[in-house]
Amino acid sequence: MFDIGSSELLLIVIVAIVVIGPKDLPRALYKVGQIVGKARGMARHFRTGIDAMVREVELQELEKKWAEQNKRIMAEHPPETEAIEDQSEPVAEASANPDYAGAHMTPLATPAPAITPKNDEAA
Repeated sequence: MFDIGSSELLLIVIVAIVVIGPKDLPRALYKVGQIVGKARGMARHFRTGIDAMVREVELQELEKKWAEQNKRIMAEHPPETEAIEDQSEPVAEASANPDYAGAHMTPLATPAPAITPKNDEAA
């Protein structure tokens, strides 16, 4: 990212030891680590926000595309409401006239005769 070579890094370490001193160097490195961590967190937060906005725009574009395709398909293949209405007429007639529904139906099974058990005590 910064394109720092090993010789440049060695020079930075030597200058840090001379300027900060070996006693305070760990504390300074800790602070630098905290600052770098916060910077990375802010960059990550910014990146996720941008990614969310890009995804939202892509979804809106896809929804527009799907809506256009849906309109085209619906124009090419109109719904067949007449066929549905023709099929619903017998149902409407049967529900309006209960005798009509019962007259054309045959029972699925004949009822079994009632059998009375023999009473052994009566004999």
